Amino acid sequence: MAKSVKPKAAPKVKAKAKPKAKLPLPKDVPAKKTRLSKAVLAAERAHLVTYTPPEDGDARVLDRLWATIESRRVSGDSTLSHSARLLARGTPKVAQKLGEEAVELVIEAVAHNNSAIVSESADLLYHLMLLLVDAGIRPDEVWTELRRREGISGIVEKASRPRPKALLAIAQTTKLP
Repeated sequence: MAKSVKPKAAPKVKAKAKPKAKLPLPKDVPAKKTRLSKAVLAAERAHLVTYTPPEDGDARVLDRLWATIESRRVSGDSTLSHSARLLARGTPKVAQKLGEEAVELVIEAVAHNNSAIVSESADLLYHLMLLLVDAGIRPDEVWTELRRREGISGIVEKASRPRPKALLAIAQTTKLP
């Protein structure tokens, strides 16, 4: 029997690396005050692009959803309204339902079930709006915070946050990231 001979692979040619665009850090995040290396900061800046959200895009549906849930809270009729029923059960139940929906979304994401991801995302957003109503927080407070964070690297933004002492006390650890 003749041995089969594998053809030799062509030598790999290294392509010249394209120079990366250097974008400045946001003015409110000085590089020297962060604990991140210059390489991490450069990598974070390299992919940033300017994004202009639509002025009156589809996200307005979340404001309308919040208003609907708030009106159900005010009416308080738990026989006709699922929102009123959940709100009447208190913050722990509202928070539990939000957590359940988040877990269901994660499960569908891991399973790559896109139609279920869409459905579970809607459920999660509904329960998030329910939690905001329960806490007395208006959606525009969240939108303001999101606008504040626009253009800031997630790594830099997270590093700039103070560690919540109450959370550390509840968790009984200092090992939280």
